Amino acid sequence: MIEFTADQDELRALIRDWSRKKVQPRARQLDIDATFPRESWAEAAELDIFGMCVPAELGGVGLGLVEMCIVAEEMSAVCLSTTATVLHQADLVIARFVRHGSEAQQKAYLPALMDGSLIGCLAITEPGAGSDALSMTTRARRDGDGWVISGAKTFITSAPVADFALVYAKTSDEDPRQLGLFIIDLDAPGVAVGKSFSKMGWHGSPTGEFAMDGVRVGPEALLGDGTDGRAILMTGLNSERIVMAAESVGLAQGAFEVALDYARGREQFGRPIVEFQMIQAKLADMFTEIAAGRALTYDAARALDGGHDAELTALASACKLFTAETASRVSSQAVQILGGYGYTNEYPVERFMRDAKLMEIGGGTSEIQRHIIARELARGRI
Repeated sequence: MIEFTADQDELRALIRDWSRKKVQPRARQLDIDATFPRESWAEAAELDIFGMCVPAELGGVGLGLVEMCIVAEEMSAVCLSTTATVLHQADLVIARFVRHGSEAQQKAYLPALMDGSLIGCLAITEPGAGSDALSMTTRARRDGDGWVISGAKTFITSAPVADFALVYAKTSDEDPRQLGLFIIDLDAPGVAVGKSFSKMGWHGSPTGEFAMDGVRVGPEALLGDGTDGRAILMTGLNSERIVMAAESVGLAQGAFEVALDYARGREQFGRPIVEFQMIQAKLADMFTEIAAGRALTYDAARALDGGHDAELTALASACKLFTAETASRVSSQAVQILGGYGYTNEYPVERFMRDAKLMEIGGGTSEIQRHIIARELARGRI
């Protein structure tokens, strides 16, 4: 059994209550309308979710990754697309300012990011560079004390509604692995925001693209020194993958709860289907995989909170790999248990099934996670 502190249990109860009472009733219509979850976004700000991992001296709550995973798990049990949208800001955008922003950048951006009035997005993927991020072609060239940036980014969470993007770009002609990270206002001259993608799942998490043609920015737009973007990118991957693992655990738990409740109440051949051995086997496997994924995820989160980030590459990938595939299997089995009803949107399991698939793709595909784990094994780093 995973043990949590009294404060962590209190946080879980708070987020579970809010998620079940406020986020869950909106989830079905949000999926149908494919809109940004503005009500839940505002409430997340009121609950200090955006600032929960920001140090107190910067105006945040000063909690750790374990607490972020608790929030991810509880929210995802009712609506993964809302969770992904909220935590993209909290774990990816805000964390970059906390870890790598200057004092001036932190003062300029963190307050509005934490109160939700400013929406940011993180732009890595390009039309020709997905899993192979270092093959990106977006370039930033020096122009006096500033930079001129050109290129295109795609599959960017929150891009259609964001005020600015944190953009990775190559900063050297001699070293193709040298990257910088830049703050780009999405209404700046030279920026063209493209379409919002129509997706299989995550309908309540707008995903889009934008292009930059000679966008000029000053030195204040650069996070870091212009040569350390690759290091910035890599340091954020472990926490991103562990949080995604917690989201997958939450989604699987939500699908399992619906399937179990349905199996207890649905009667066929004169008795509840939960008494049928084949249904029992499915439920037992679902429960076991969720429990294993939860234990793996919180073990990794506690290790990262303990300062072991450099040693966690394989474990973080294992978390994401196992839980993402668990979420897909569990949600698919939930649909099967509900039968025809599971295939309709009268129950949330078909949405869970659609949403789960992206967990095997975003943040590094399952194939990439297997490659990372095997590489770390071969190098003796585990």
